[in-house]
Amino acid sequence: MPRHEEQRVLPYPREFIFDIVADVSRYPEFLPWCMATRIYKRKPTGFMADVVIGFKMLRESWTSEIKLNRPEKLSAHYIKGPMKHLTNDWVFTPHAEGTLVDFVIDFEFKNALLQKILSPFFEEATHKMMMAFDKRAEELAGEKFK
Repeated sequence: MPRHEEQRVLPYPREFIFDIVADVSRYPEFLPWCMATRIYKRKPTGFMADVVIGFKMLRESWTSEIKLNRPEKLSAHYIKGPMKHLTNDWVFTPHAEGTLVDFVIDFEFKNALLQKILSPFFEEATHKMMMAFDKRAEELAGEKFK
């Protein structure tokens, strides 16, 4: 069962970082391998999201419930799709240099062959995801904090 934890400090207010992570509908614009998203059942405390990822000939989709506690935490809880389980938690803590971002992802595919094929790439893929969020924050900060 791949699990990855990452922490980093970003030089922006936590509300700003939270809003970037919570804007799941924009993921296909900047997140590697994210081909499409669909957001529905919106309410103040969260929403449902379908996510489609693809790489070469592989294409998978799943549904998650996204729980929002702005600006402290965002959690994604797996509902249905190709996994046995998937959890994704983001915690945003004020820091002297901006915001400390704690990111944890844990998942397991139902298909053992798919799990075996993808597991070696898991850490690199999650690191690329974090870098994509960093870059997105930098791009949007340039527009917002000029």
